[in-house]
Order: sequence, then structure tokens, then C-alpha cells
Amino acid sequence: MDSTRKRRRARIGLVLGGLVLAGTVGAGVVVASIALDGPVATQDKAGPVRPAGPGPAARPTGSGPMTPGRARPLRLIPPTGQKNGASTGFPRGAMGALSAAVYRHEEYAWYDDVQARRQLEVTTSRDSLGWIDTEISRVRALRSAAGLPPSGDAPAGLTVTTSVVAARGRSLVADGSVVQIWLSYERHAVFADQGPDNDPLLDESEDVILKWEDGDWKRTTEERYTKLRTFPVAYAPDSPYAWADGWVQVVRVD
Repeated sequence: MDSTRKRRRARIGLVLGGLVLAGTVGAGVVVASIALDGPVATQDKAGPVRPAGPGPAARPTGSGPMTPGRARPLRLIPPTGQKNGASTGFPRGAMGALSAAVYRHEEYAWYDDVQARRQLEVTTSRDSLGWIDTEISRVRALRSAAGLPPSGDAPAGLTVTTSVVAARGRSLVADGSVVQIWLSYERHAVFADQGPDNDPLLDESEDVILKWEDGDWKRTTEERYTKLRTFPVAYAPDSPYAWADGWVQVVRVD
């Protein structure tokens, strides 16, 4: 590959990595302070989102404070359906909301404005449909910055994989029907003729607010909810502070 094409691929990788920063106010910035409100409500009762199983520790040997890395990973609830490339059919309750946030974050077409719009039309609340145009405009602007046409599918030979490693949830209303989910994730790009990206995104964080609507969790950007956003301590698998703040590792089972 000549130097011009290499530079262009580098630009694409950097800009695709930056897509997440444009998608959410404050994305990628974690304020090191304990959230002031309670954890996500489970079946309308406040309680922490913790790993399921007979005991909290996945590795009970040794001593020391509890951390996300010592706990059993949270087993996500698989979706019951798919529509326009978006997972659907998550149940009400803390685990349903958290699972929806993880699945959709991992499958989102960060690099494809046409497919991203299809997904957002399925997963966005009625009160926030206008936000879709704003999000797609950002994607197109970033595509242009990478030297791509403003609209179109993924560059040929490029595969981008997003993997959520941990999540932290809080309810924003008393009945648990609106929740905020913070996600800690990695993003890797692989070029067919160049191999893996040498500078993947690691230890990234982003939050999403989901509202229970029409039998599923939908993304909302309504101000009365966004103004209630909380900010977690930074996630680290060996941090007792991250565990105390509600961070748990997650694993897909499908």
C-alpha cells in the first residue's frame, strides 16, 4: 500500500474512533465522583445491578476489597427480535435496560449513516425522533473529515468491532421506567489489506438514557431526563471504587 493510502486509512481509523465522541454530550469523559441518586430499579424496587449467582465472587480465593474483576460477569438477556439491524424485545427491568444498551452499542453502524438511521428509527423514543437527524449529521460530517463521501456504507475492506466490557446503571425516575446506562468499551478496526489498527480505542466510556415505551427500551434525549444524568467513577476491573459505584463486567450468552 502506498503512503497516500496508508495516511487515508489512518484518517479513517481516527475519525471512526471519534464518532462516539460526537454521539453523546460528555461521551468519553468520566467525572470521578459518586453518583448521588440510587441504582437502577429492578422491577420497580431500588437495588443494585449485581451479578447473578449463588455468591458475589467469581474467584473466592484471596482477600481484599470486592472489585468488578473479582465478581461474576453479568449475563445479559438476549433480544427476542431484530429490526433494521437493531436488537429488539428486551424485558422491562434493570437487566432488560442494561442488556438493550450493550447489544445496541455493539451493533450500531458507527461508520454507515444510512444503516445508522435505520437502527435509530427503531430504537429511539417518540419524544426524541428529532435527535436522529442531529446524530446522522454528525456521522456524515465525520465521514467527510475522513475523506469519505458524506453518505454511504462502510469503506470497502474495513471491519469495526465494538466490545462492551462493563456497565453501570441508575434509575432516573422512581418507577424505573427511565434509566441511564454507562458503558465501558473497546473499539477495534481491521483493514482487509492492512490488518488490525495499531491504535484501537480502549477504556472508552459513554452513557445512554433509555425509556420504557411500547414494550421495549428506547433511547431518549428529552431534557427533563438528560438533566438528571449522573457521572460515575472511572471503570477499572481492579478498582473497589468502581465496584462500590455499581460497575459490573458483562458477558453476552447468545
